[in-house]
Amino acid sequence: MIEFRPLNNLSVHLDRLIKGRLWLKVIIGLVLGAGAGVLLNPSTGLLSEEISLRLADWLDLPGQIFMRLVQMIMIPLIFTSILTGIVSNTSENLKSFGLRLLLYFVFTTAIAILIGLAVTLILKPGQYIFSLGGFPNSSESQNLPVEQTSLIENIPNAISNLIPNNPLESILTGEMLGVVIFTILIGVAITQLQEETARPIIRFSEAIQKICMIVVSWAMMLVPYAVFGLIAALLSRTGVEIFLGLGYYMGVVILGLFLLMVFYLVLVLTIIKKSPFKFLQAIREPQLLAFSTASSAAVMPLSMKTADEKLGVSSNISDFVIPVGATINMDGTALFQCVTTLFMAQAYGIELSIINLLLITFTVVAASIGTPAIPGGGVIILASVLQSAGIPIDGLIVIIGIDRILGMFRTSVNVTGDLTACLIFNRFYGDRSNTETFPNKT
Repeated sequence: MIEFRPLNNLSVHLDRLIKGRLWLKVIIGLVLGAGAGVLLNPSTGLLSEEISLRLADWLDLPGQIFMRLVQMIMIPLIFTSILTGIVSNTSENLKSFGLRLLLYFVFTTAIAILIGLAVTLILKPGQYIFSLGGFPNSSESQNLPVEQTSLIENIPNAISNLIPNNPLESILTGEMLGVVIFTILIGVAITQLQEETARPIIRFSEAIQKICMIVVSWAMMLVPYAVFGLIAALLSRTGVEIFLGLGYYMGVVILGLFLLMVFYLVLVLTIIKKSPFKFLQAIREPQLLAFSTASSAAVMPLSMKTADEKLGVSSNISDFVIPVGATINMDGTALFQCVTTLFMAQAYGIELSIINLLLITFTVVAASIGTPAIPGGGVIILASVLQSAGIPIDGLIVIIGIDRILGMFRTSVNVTGDLTACLIFNRFYGDRSNTETFPNKT
């Protein structure tokens, strides 16, 4: 005789199966959210557009609460993490470490842009967009020399503006790059103080950092529900036709991001001499969270925890590299901005010379450094890249419709790049007493 188990027994078994496995919970949330979003979309005819939009607002609620909790403690967490990371390094170690980290970020960003240039110039996604009726027409497409001259003239101002004249204003407006530079300067200044004077500041910073991580642990309880709601709300609001019309362009961007991911894995294999597959397995939780939230800032605390516990990175390395990387190391975003700029140039029939491409490359590097680590940050900055290249920004309205989907992919790549940088710099500057990488920790 067949024995039927009560449903509550099955639910307990399922809960035991996924207990402590955030990545599995996120996958379940993604799948269920995607299914619910497709069903709630007005195009299915099951619900009216008004009801669908109202349901989407409620589905967004857990995700919005999660994002606000993380953003609430983001600036104090970045401030204290960078401070403790700097103070933990010796003064001489910091000079070479900080400069090489900046050069490394510039190098990987340049590689991302070269990959973006290559895939876009070879596959030419912009040549097919007009046949799909995707872009608005524009006659303002031939003002390249004027825009390029203004860009060159603005370079000195852009460099000087990196240092905030009012740190409190940067904090209140959420200008993360200004906060990071201010924090680095304060951290370096602290290393010049006598130990007795600096000790209370360091203890206070460590206490604030731990408090922030406790708040993050509370927010992480919402993650599976936030993922479900964010994906369901996204797909219930987005029409299927926009994906079909721009599918080739999306494929080119995702191909470029995949090649950039392969580049990171090659670095892990050649420099760290560890299996890329073990690396991917260790970082799956921050990758999935990045994919679902499309925000590097939201994933930063989990990335730091993963680097310390699963990658064996010294805390003084991860405390410095990840907050800085979440602000200025936007390789996936740089690739997206490069591909999109060339895509729109091709769509509007604008021929770009080698000088044009070099100027676009420089602008994308500068723009990616200043890109906010929030959903949609890439498109916000992309407008300045297009203007600097003399390309009409009319087509951005089309890109905005699919940006959240592409943002999920490029944020996962950004987070992977930060964790790769942690491993590489831990290899040369980490705690020599801890030589084990990818330790078996639960």
